[in-house]
Amino acid sequence: MSDESAAAELPPGMSTENTLLDLMGIVVTEASAERVVATMPVKGNVQPYGLLHGGASCVLAESLGSIGSALHAAAYGKVAVGVDINATHHRAVREGLVTGVATPVYLGRTTTSYEIVVTDERDKRVCTARITCQLIPAPPGS
Repeated sequence: MSDESAAAELPPGMSTENTLLDLMGIVVTEASAERVVATMPVKGNVQPYGLLHGGASCVLAESLGSIGSALHAAAYGKVAVGVDINATHHRAVREGLVTGVATPVYLGRTTTSYEIVVTDERDKRVCTARITCQLIPAPPGS
């Protein structure tokens, strides 16, 4: 885990090491139930035309919404699992870093919803996504 992501307050037992986030170069820089922020390089996360892959934006969005949901769920002794995601891709990006910021739309006892805004280095909106998570009882030993 990088020093930056280690500084972020991730849910108990959660690590980005050896995960899809790690593979895609996603670095979590801030994490709370009220706001989750991370960066992701465009390089290595592109489609055949050299543009940021829409699926990469979705991975970033789902990861941030899931981390926020997990932090909220922990207060109820639960874990969060994604049940729905949608995304609108607004503009293409060819290089640099994108930044995702997740903020809650709804924080309940059984479900959460987050809006995630992905921007480029010029602070131009690249993607807007929404994820809904279900909060379920934590598995034994977690």
